[in-house]
Amino acid sequence: MFAIKLIKNKQYPLEIPENITVKHGDMVIVLTEKGEEVSQAFLVPPQVESILVRKRIPSIQLIRVMTSEDMQIYEEIKQMEIQGYKDCLELIKQHNLQMNLIQCKYTFDRRKVTFYYTAPERVDFRNLLKDLTKVLKRVRIDLKHIGVRDETSLCGGNGLCGRPFCCCTFKRQFDSVNIKLAHDQSMPITPSKISGTCGRLLCCLNYEYKNYIETAKEMVPIGSGVMTIEGVGKVCALNILTNHVSVKLADGKIKDFPSDKVEMINTEVNIEIDTNNSRYKYASMQQTDEHIDIKQFEDDRNSSTGNI
Repeated sequence: MFAIKLIKNKQYPLEIPENITVKHGDMVIVLTEKGEEVSQAFLVPPQVESILVRKRIPSIQLIRVMTSEDMQIYEEIKQMEIQGYKDCLELIKQHNLQMNLIQCKYTFDRRKVTFYYTAPERVDFRNLLKDLTKVLKRVRIDLKHIGVRDETSLCGGNGLCGRPFCCCTFKRQFDSVNIKLAHDQSMPITPSKISGTCGRLLCCLNYEYKNYIETAKEMVPIGSGVMTIEGVGKVCALNILTNHVSVKLADGKIKDFPSDKVEMINTEVNIEIDTNNSRYKYASMQQTDEHIDIKQFEDDRNSSTGNI
């Protein structure tokens, strides 16, 4: 099976007519709902092929393998996209519209051009559209409002982990992410550690969350009185990754013990602990910057529109 990748690197099986021969790496012209588009054909491994078949991913019709003349036209279209972006950006400034232009994309047949933009609120771009039709003639113009997460998946890049963004490789739908996920996993509550390029909380905070919660259920709860090899104390923090508990002893010292080496007791332990900083923690947990409203990094209606 051959496949192609379209916007957001989503893979689609390629429907190849019998009279056309395709090789791995060929640049091809395909027919999509937007019109004629350019992509690169590649052979699909059997494991991926079975997934595409199982998920019933619709196939994309191949028009032809690109010729040298097509490649020349494609280069001209790239220049048209650059110029179209500049023209639209200038008109946005003239109309003083609160919108951030992200990308200008032409179809290969040059019958349609799409402008992707983000905006904090709904934008009345009717006058902008009128001016665009005067500059870009004999082409259908489409203005699409997308979210900041969509913007990142459209532009691509590498995350904090050093790998390409999940949203432009394998992730197709955005799950809701809130600050509780970071708290419960003891992430350092600082924007540079828990937010992505999109300015929202990292999507990967969802990936291991259930494991943290299930592991925490097997450990002694925070605030419980326990008996340790060094005496009675009270659990003030859990370290999920190492399966250790931090215990505040009667002398005020805080020490870590393996969770299976402490025994919960029913007797009331008169030791004060700071419950505000006693959630699940990493050993090197950092303090929250009190001057930053962390809520602004949570998802809102402008995080993702799916309008790509």
